[in-house]
Amino acid sequence: MGMDRLFAKLALIHSHPAERTFLLADARDADMAWGIPSFGKGRGVPEFLDEIRAEVKEGIVDILLASVSTMDRLAHRERLFENSPVAPAVRINDATDIWCQRRARYREQPSAPFRTAYIEEAQFGSLTAPRDRAPAVNLGLYSLTFNNDLEADLRSLNAFREFRAEAERCGFRYFLEVFAPNCAEIGLTLEEIPDFVNDSIVRTLAGIPSSGRPLFLKIPYFGPKPLEDLVAYDSSIVVGILGGSSGTTYSAFKLLADAQQHGARVALFGRRIKDSEHPLLFIRMLRAIADGDLQPEEAVRVYHAELGKQHIQPKRDVSEDLQLTTS
Repeated sequence: MGMDRLFAKLALIHSHPAERTFLLADARDADMAWGIPSFGKGRGVPEFLDEIRAEVKEGIVDILLASVSTMDRLAHRERLFENSPVAPAVRINDATDIWCQRRARYREQPSAPFRTAYIEEAQFGSLTAPRDRAPAVNLGLYSLTFNNDLEADLRSLNAFREFRAEAERCGFRYFLEVFAPNCAEIGLTLEEIPDFVNDSIVRTLAGIPSSGRPLFLKIPYFGPKPLEDLVAYDSSIVVGILGGSSGTTYSAFKLLADAQQHGARVALFGRRIKDSEHPLLFIRMLRAIADGDLQPEEAVRVYHAELGKQHIQPKRDVSEDLQLTTS
């Protein structure tokens, strides 16, 4: 059911690119990066799972992304998504540039490819589970990071090629996340990085037939021009943006509105949702902005008003939360 709505929206985006059809995803896969601090201070797995259950029940996001272990509980054991319009997805690779555990230094080196999970585990819950029904999860996020380092980028691209072959044999769909370089010494200025990332994406996708291409892209929002350049290059590529690090509420809402204005048709927020005072209410505001029902400034005020009604203390007063911060 969730995949049906996802594919219907993607079809509308392809057939009517000028319309507001927009995919909203919540990234709940932080446990594959951060370890114990993943879900926020003082919060553990039980509270985290309850938030996801409430979000899926409401159905306002199009995709719920989580780790394979989380989806093992919710999608396979509980069958949470069975009658939901929300499509379950898993982070299907965990390259070293997302290894963010405390005291670790892995991210100081160029990203190296790695996958903990097997595709069949994501689809059916284990490698030995019977295949007598449709996969409970059949969508994954695969991430790539180009560092302008020949050996590192070759390793990453070879691993991606192997993944694509396995995914196609398994009938597994994916969307592609491409990060900015994770190393400081890459021989590029900050101003050159957007062009480098865009060209790396286009060059990579040029070697992939339609049967093996990602459903959509997830990239950092580098600003209007780089996004417009990528969107204009090939209308068959649906481009989405990632939410980035936490800041003010207005920064998150403004990021969504600006990216949509300049051609993005997908947004995937993770830390900004997780770190908010009321994640479900925060997501409602994101949906209202994406659908054109609220402007970012107005959404911040509505968000604070709703927090007040529920007697939730905001992290910032509304005037401070209306300031723009960058990440």
